[in-house]
Amino acid sequence: MDLGISGKKAIVCGSSRGLGKACASSLARAGCKVVINGMDAKRLSETASELRSSTNSEIIEVQGDITSHDGQSALAAACPDPDILITNAGGPPFKDFRELERDSMLTGVTWNMITPIELIQKFVDGMAERGFGRILNITSVSVNMPVSGLDLSSGARAGLTAFCAGVCRSIAGTGVTINHIQPGFFDTDRYRAGIDALAKQLGVEHDEAHAMRINEVPAKRAGTPEEFGDAAAFLCSLQAGYITGQSLLLDGGLYNSSF
Repeated sequence: MDLGISGKKAIVCGSSRGLGKACASSLARAGCKVVINGMDAKRLSETASELRSSTNSEIIEVQGDITSHDGQSALAAACPDPDILITNAGGPPFKDFRELERDSMLTGVTWNMITPIELIQKFVDGMAERGFGRILNITSVSVNMPVSGLDLSSGARAGLTAFCAGVCRSIAGTGVTINHIQPGFFDTDRYRAGIDALAKQLGVEHDEAHAMRINEVPAKRAGTPEEFGDAAAFLCSLQAGYITGQSLLLDGGLYNSSF
């Protein structure tokens, strides 16, 4: 399927690994020029080389912390007029809510709510002027249902979702959409770290904790990053222009609801 975005410019935050990398790969395969971002310069360079080799698309590396104004300015300097923006940041570590301190809570809200809003502010008007824009926030299934230890991440991402509900409708007539993807359990480093934390909490081995977690999922498996990236690319496509203000659950049926 031709997504109609060949030649478009995309910024994908937090894309040196995991779900962000999968999004960058799918967009690059669709013909986009992709700006990738991450904190680890070595890993970012390796990812850029891999994507260039596998997709033949132009890949630009921007190393830095996008929660800072300098990091955001570096993204804008590399791509001042993106057509596509995918916001993504690793959430706070798994932790019991009783152990959360004020500074860590403020950091979590900055990562998962304030920074995406700042990036939307930076780029949305240019998209509207050009008549095309796709903004996609990677949030979490925990926005809809509790996941033990993810209370801070869940609250911040839910705040972002609510914030964008009005914003997306205010710009819907300009050709710009804002949507969210809520991933469940995907086979990434962050998922494996969560399983390690669960295993430690329960006093069991990693494989046993993994089996317990996957048993909760009707699909009986974790999702693959490639599945996630391709779903994200569709929401950034020309064909998805009538979809806005929505949260797409990619969770193998984990969230149990009729609606």
